[in-house]
Amino acid sequence: MKLVFYALTVVIGIVLTVHLAMNGKVGATLNNPRVANALFWCVGALTAVLIGLSGWEAGTLRPLREIHPVLLMAGVFGACLVFGIAFLIPRIGAGRLTLIMLAGQIVGGLVLSHFGWLGSPREPVTARGLVGTLIMFAGVILASR
Repeated sequence: MKLVFYALTVVIGIVLTVHLAMNGKVGATLNNPRVANALFWCVGALTAVLIGLSGWEAGTLRPLREIHPVLLMAGVFGACLVFGIAFLIPRIGAGRLTLIMLAGQIVGGLVLSHFGWLGSPREPVTARGLVGTLIMFAGVILASR
């Protein structure tokens, strides 16, 4: 069963890369990544509302008051990420950007999992995991140079 989840994760990674490249292309074509970012967020917001309404149930937002307001900053992070990516892709390329972002995601994932933060299952970093991470970093460096 986990194999299906891993395959879906690969597909999401591919879609994310294509999405980021599309955003970068629009930003470069408009010569304004800020406007491209705003455009993508408007389309994305409408899509998110439609997807959210498809699963709407009475009382869905009741537990919202239990959510720490800092967690809602994820929306701000997302907007800033997409802007940064739209700015960077025309300057360093989609492939290089994706590889270098992957390195950052590896570090972020290791830290979140090690401490079990934000609902991630706790998986302490091991020597084997660190060696694997260093090998992945070496691959990122080799592929992006």
